[in-house]
Amino acid sequence: MTISVIIPTYNEEQNIVRLIESLKRHGDDRSREIIVVDGGSDDATARLAAAAGAVVVKTATRRRSVQMNLGAEKASGDVLYFVHADVVVEPDYVADISESLSLDYESGCYRYRFNSNKASLRINAFFTRFPFLWCRGGDQTLFITKELFWNLGGFQEDYLIMEDYDIIERIKKRSSFRIIPREIVVSARKYDANSYLRVQFANFLVFSMYFWGSSQHRLTSLYKKLLKTDQ
Repeated sequence: MTISVIIPTYNEEQNIVRLIESLKRHGDDRSREIIVVDGGSDDATARLAAAAGAVVVKTATRRRSVQMNLGAEKASGDVLYFVHADVVVEPDYVADISESLSLDYESGCYRYRFNSNKASLRINAFFTRFPFLWCRGGDQTLFITKELFWNLGGFQEDYLIMEDYDIIERIKKRSSFRIIPREIVVSARKYDANSYLRVQFANFLVFSMYFWGSSQHRLTSLYKKLLKTDQ
């Protein structure tokens, strides 16, 4: 088994070096490569990523679904591991993915906790141990065998939002999905920039509309109106 880590970025100069160095420090000979797919950052993200030892792929399309598919096309590993730039990865990520594969899981994610001690966010994090779709998200990272990924057709490139929920739905219809019983650390910056209730309301509304069949344009437009976000 070899792993290709794929990181979609946009203006992540504050996080990207830390993440790459952590992935390299905790990796081993099964860690084939780290691919950063930059969606037109106007800061030093791409330059810093390259200097830190990642393979940098640039695209004019600032859309995670497109960026992650592009990274998958460039990947040479047997397993694709999609990671957001502001995540603190589990030090045993290679062993955890290897174990999951040995247990016949072709895909999966981690539980998470926030880099915040707020009680409200601890409640959110607690629920990530359960297998409900609304407890999932791209912040939890995603590992998937390359074969399964391309059999599914990859991420839906017309998705501007919710691409992570969509692919997990499709995975569960035809394969196995494991929630690794360890926690990665995710950023609370979205909650810091807005408020807990505002983010919860926005998430609930967009998630509900997604399942009601609302268009990607409408979902994205609403999300941007409700929340301050740079992603």
